[in-house]
Amino acid sequence: MNTSLKNTARMLGAGLRALLVLSVVCGVLYPLAVTGVAQALFSGKADGSEITDGSGRTVGSSLIGQTYTLPKQDPDDPAEVAEPDLRWFQPRPSNGLGSNSVNTGYALILSGATNRAADNADLVRWVTEAKAAVVADNSTASHPVRPQDVPADAVTSSGSGLDPDISPEYAQLQVHRVAERNGLPAEEVAKLVAEHTEGRTLGFMGEPRVNVLELNVALKDMSKA
Repeated sequence: MNTSLKNTARMLGAGLRALLVLSVVCGVLYPLAVTGVAQALFSGKADGSEITDGSGRTVGSSLIGQTYTLPKQDPDDPAEVAEPDLRWFQPRPSNGLGSNSVNTGYALILSGATNRAADNADLVRWVTEAKAAVVADNSTASHPVRPQDVPADAVTSSGSGLDPDISPEYAQLQVHRVAERNGLPAEEVAKLVAEHTEGRTLGFMGEPRVNVLELNVALKDMSKA
């Protein structure tokens, strides 16, 4: 009996020591080491890839898209759709172009897409309506936009619905409208887009892209100049 109690006590002691050691190593030392390395080598990414404006105020993350819309006339009306603020470069659609209930308006609770087939009647209608809206919003008196010039990312949401980037083609399509709305030369706005166009990762992965938030921060600074 005594031997049994001693064995039990010894096993409990060994288990408690193991628990203590693993708690310290896995719950304290390892997280501190990982955090220290991340802060030392990748501080920007470790802190959420934050973007600041000219005053140093954090305005968002380069990893998450944002909307640029006008205030709703009735903020309490869930059926009212906020209109885009056409002073700014607009991102990709974030709501699956219609009845996607997973993610509406770059909400961060969940993300997802509609997962409809390319020949789905609803999707075809949504894309057609979205293309007409892009043409209407971005056409100016001196620079009309043709439907065939509208790129795919202007009328479709990404798989997550949170894509922070648009294609250089979509950014360039918006240049004349943004320039006119802000009283800026179109050539200067086009140059701004070119300066914020990133190439393929490592030269071969992905597609060229423009981060909309970074572009709009630069646009705001240009408008103040």
